[in-house]
Amino acid sequence: MKPQQNEIKATANAGSEDWLETVRRQVGSLRFGVVQIVVHESRIVQIEKTERIRFGTAGVESISPTKQLEA
Repeated sequence: MKPQQNEIKATANAGSEDWLETVRRQVGSLRFGVVQIVVHESRIVQIEKTERIRFGTAGVESISPTKQLEA
């Protein structure tokens, strides 16, 4: 399963606190995943969020190989 990705373009510079609040919101909305801060020429230009969905062993069926057909 491909992780869900969201990109947020940040126009705030490193001195502004707006980017920090955006990062806090993104981290707070995740159960499993990654939040990346992209910097270009000492400025935050983008924040990326990748969310993963994990399945436990209870309630999930195993996928078994296909049975061979008898001739």
